[in-house]
Amino acid sequence: MAGALKRFIPLFDRVLVERFAAETKTKGGIMIPEKAQSKVLQATVVSVGPGFRQENGNTVPCSVKAGDKVLLPEYGGTKITFEDKDYFLFRDGDILGKFDS
Repeated sequence: MAGALKRFIPLFDRVLVERFAAETKTKGGIMIPEKAQSKVLQATVVSVGPGFRQENGNTVPCSVKAGDKVLLPEYGGTKITFEDKDYFLFRDGDILGKFDS
């Protein structure tokens, strides 16, 4: 993990994820052009914020932790670039689901 990325901690209920690489070949070995590749909706959680605060001051922790495999919405998230790698920042409530390991 990059040095700057190790020091980055999202605030509140935000989750930093790294999307999986898009498939460039079909199972039959045919190369897929970039424009025809579908958007990858699966990602690995890189870091997680402490959670959001309720009005009474209690902190509700995020439902995912670093290393989890998650399903993302097709649109949304904030793109962040650290040392030539793209990461995305989502709210915990925007993440659609978590895959069992």
